[in-house]
Parts: sequence; C-alpha cells; structure tokens
Amino acid sequence: MGSVAKKGLQQYLIQLQQHPLRTKVITAGVLSAISDIVAQKLSGIPKLQIKRLLLKVLFGAAYLGPLGHYFHMLLDKIFKGKKDTKTVAKKVVLEQLTISPWNNMIFMIYYGFIIEGRPWIHVKSKIKKEYPTVQYTAWSFWPVVGWVNHQYIPLQFRVIVQSVVACFCGLFRAKPVSIFQGNISESKSKVYGTDEKLNSHEKTNLRQPPLSSS
Repeated sequence: MGSVAKKGLQQYLIQLQQHPLRTKVITAGVLSAISDIVAQKLSGIPKLQIKRLLLKVLFGAAYLGPLGHYFHMLLDKIFKGKKDTKTVAKKVVLEQLTISPWNNMIFMIYYGFIIEGRPWIHVKSKIKKEYPTVQYTAWSFWPVVGWVNHQYIPLQFRVIVQSVVACFCGLFRAKPVSIFQGNISESKSKVYGTDEKLNSHEKTNLRQPPLSSS
C-alpha cells in the first residue's frame, strides 16, 4: 500500500512539473468536490446535491485553479523570485489587498446567483450584509498562510497548498447549522430579506465562502 501511494505521489509530481496548469486545475476541482461532499454530509443533507457539487467543482477547476496559477507566477515575476522578509511581506500585502477581496466577492456572487439561483436583488443584499465580515475573517487567517506559502513553499506547490487549506477550512465550517445559527429563526429573511422558510436542503447553503486568497 505504501509503495502504491509513493508511486502515485511520484506520478503526481511528474504531472505537476510537466503540466502545471492542468494538474492544478484538476487538483482544485477534486479538492472542491471532496470539500463539498463532506460538507453536505456534515450539514445533515440526506441526499447529495449533485448540481451544487458540480457547480462547486466548476468554480474550483475553471476559476480558482487557473487564477492561482497565473497570479503566483505574476507575483514571482514582479518580485523576481526573491524570498527575503521584506519581499515576502510585500507579496502578502499585495495578495490580501487584491485577489483576496476579489475572490470572496466573486464567490459570493457565484454561489448566490448561480448555485442557489437567487434573484440578483437578494444576492446583492446578502453581499452587502455579510461581505465585510467575510473579508475581515479572511484577513485574520489567510495572511499567515500566505506568509508561509511565499516564504517556504516552492512556486509550483503554492496553489496546491492554498487549495488544500481552503478544503480543510470548508470542512471546518461545515458543522450542523444549529451550532452556527443558535436560536436564530430559520428563515431566509435573516439573509435574503424574505419570509420563506428554509428547507433541509437549503440550511447548509448559509455558509460563508471559502476564504481563499488565490
């Protein structure tokens, strides 16, 4: 079993070296799938929501993977691959002031408008209400990940590291709704300004977006 895992890892590293973009795209998609499948189960959804799963995979593979790949290449080109403390600090600050707020905004729009199929006015209301908290939370955690990533992780692995961390963050937040909502009334009015009741398939959709910086 150990030899099989070792060979699998070796093949993965070969693919990452020879086809970096493709490998990162597939990895981001697979991790998005794992995160959402487990999140749905932990959230108490009785039946796997395939549409939601596929849309999450699409977002990870078609957007986060490629964007992270080119963004980190751009950062290394701008700062000429330097890893001194001052340069790493500049990279982290630039990352947190550009791609981090952008990604969180895009994900909230995508999740509300595409995955949940909400009217734009409701999505806009949710973003206005929750985005500041989402971004503040991101800034309290992801700069540390960014520092470690830029300081110690080789360029070809940085997107992978961020994807893995984002996956675990998604699992950490995927606890039963009651833990997060407490005695708050289970109505969409808390998020979308309507009086419709939540059904069991919608409860898990009140999660914050993955706070990935790139």
